[in-house]
Amino acid sequence: MPSGRALDVVVVGGGLAGLAAATFTARHGLETVVIDAGNSIVRRNAHVENFPGFPAGVNPRRLLDLMTDQAEAAGATFHDGTVTIVEESDSGFAVDTDADERYHTQYVIAATKNEVAYLRSVDGVGLIDRGKTFVDTDERGRTGVDGLYAAGRLAEKPHQAIVCAGHGAEVAVTLLEDDDRPFYHDWVAPEGYFTDRGRDLPPGCEEIDAETAGEREDEANKLMRERFAERHPDEQETHPSLEE
Repeated sequence: MPSGRALDVVVVGGGLAGLAAATFTARHGLETVVIDAGNSIVRRNAHVENFPGFPAGVNPRRLLDLMTDQAEAAGATFHDGTVTIVEESDSGFAVDTDADERYHTQYVIAATKNEVAYLRSVDGVGLIDRGKTFVDTDERGRTGVDGLYAAGRLAEKPHQAIVCAGHGAEVAVTLLEDDDRPFYHDWVAPEGYFTDRGRDLPPGCEEIDAETAGEREDEANKLMRERFAERHPDEQETHPSLEE
């Protein structure tokens, strides 16, 4: 197995929880890699309803694409593959994949729905069997092992897409707090919102003038028009038990 390179965060799973988590850790400057086998259960949905910001719903594969783009824009990188084992090491964890790759990382966020076999070598991980297997965590995704977190369905969160995405973000913010990072904002504020009141900009916050805000809105509108101009090209996925 190659020695691999050192990272700050490895996110196992590129579904809604994993993508949301990666966006927040990467945006705060932690070197973040998402290892994804491309089998998020969301891909089986015909249409995602009740996800904030999409009053008519959204194609689930489109949603995953947009969230992937957002994580990449924040600085996360993506590697295709399946994680086979996570082991504790002197620097945190060693993460191996079926592509014969090894990653060394300080933190791991497990976000693989109910797949837990890759955690079998980590002492102190509590597993809960309720027909499906979950990882025992506190409300903010911490496991019994320092530096190891679980997000979304794997942490017993409900199926709803927005709940899993929100928990992924919460787990990432928890990790940042545990890393003793400054309190994390993700605001882009109008010019002078903080500084005209004699306050320093909070970490992660930015002030922009009206012209810049308009340019960013134009860019966002253009992107969304392009992405939603046509139906998503990927075919509807189905449950494996229905495939013959």
